[in-house]
Amino acid sequence: MYRRFNMYKKIVIAIMMVLLCLTPIAGADWISFGHDYTHRGYVSDESDFVTNLWTFNFGSPIFSSPAISGDYLYLASSNGQLKSIDMVDGSENWNVDLKSATNATPIVYNDTLYIGSEDSFRAIDINSHKVIWEYSTSSPISSTAYLYENVVYVGCDDGHLYGFDNETGDVKVDVDLDGKLQSSPMVINDTAYIGSTNGKIYAVDINSKDVDWEYTTGDSIYSSPSYGDEKIFIGSDDGSIYAINESDGKLDWKVDLNNKVRSSPTIDEYDNNIFIGSDEGNLTCLDIRDGTVKWSHSTSSPVRSTAALKENQVVFGSNDGSAHVLNKYSGIEDFSYNPGCMLFNSPVTSSPAINGNSLFISGNDGYLYSLNIEKNEAPASVFLYYTLAILAILLVVIIFVVRKVRK
Repeated sequence: MYRRFNMYKKIVIAIMMVLLCLTPIAGADWISFGHDYTHRGYVSDESDFVTNLWTFNFGSPIFSSPAISGDYLYLASSNGQLKSIDMVDGSENWNVDLKSATNATPIVYNDTLYIGSEDSFRAIDINSHKVIWEYSTSSPISSTAYLYENVVYVGCDDGHLYGFDNETGDVKVDVDLDGKLQSSPMVINDTAYIGSTNGKIYAVDINSKDVDWEYTTGDSIYSSPSYGDEKIFIGSDDGSIYAINESDGKLDWKVDLNNKVRSSPTIDEYDNNIFIGSDEGNLTCLDIRDGTVKWSHSTSSPVRSTAALKENQVVFGSNDGSAHVLNKYSGIEDFSYNPGCMLFNSPVTSSPAINGNSLFISGNDGYLYSLNIEKNEAPASVFLYYTLAILAILLVVIIFVVRKVRK
């Protein structure tokens, strides 16, 4: 009897193991711009999750980047439509009209989504898609929020760094800094770091609300800070990437990338790499320790998208209208996807999100795209038919002209 029970037990376990192997496992959530609250853009999970290839039309340009929580993507278009999209098939789960334009990327924490817009900052329940609380502002919020110890920090065009209680929306921090704060804040060891259009990066003590230090670059800052090796990394419109000591604000190193740097740094401390784009049209890989350039890959158009990392690949968008997948060690391109079929190119300024073997990226053309980066597969371009129609018309015109000339 015991042997028979033991045999049945083994059979049940074997069946369960087979079912687990057949079930796709979702990867780690991509809860914020740059993957998580450190803005490192690095996927460390080993999930083999992959979605179908699909496109979703938002109907207006998209400048923000997707966030992932559970089975859904969350993304807002420039006309203020915030949508929850099923990650597997690209179907719409729900839509919230923010009633004002937004360029900010949503962040998700404990079933609550936080996002800024042209006139306010909101917390939205992702299950009921109802607004939990809202704080009205006199100026737009393009900054992506940052959550630290139950306080949501965000910059505003009025020059204020705000911190809201994540549950109630009560203002916990309100520090008046100069310029527009379109950079996204980052909080490390009770200090908030944020860049300003006045060219400065600020370190603000979130307890005393005092500015611990400030460092002045040569031009406006739209890039968001990243952290690694006890340094704060940020780009500037003066064309340089800066590595600044976390503790005292002193410059450790800087590298001139020859044109505006509005991309934000992506850190790979495993290999001591930092990846950043520039308006020169390059994605550049530097040594995090001293700024030595390891390689630079040209796309021929500005790179304002912030890179994402998956194993040995680095992924980003370019104003050439393509999503690019490179080998992170050599900078050699593995794969690229141009949904505009060259004739209908639209800049890809948003930053990619990765879940398992799936890549999600949006463009200024108003579409969100799902790609398989393991097999280098992408959906058929929605602009392919327009391209073929134009080519067909051109061909007819050429044939007509040639016949006319021969006569």
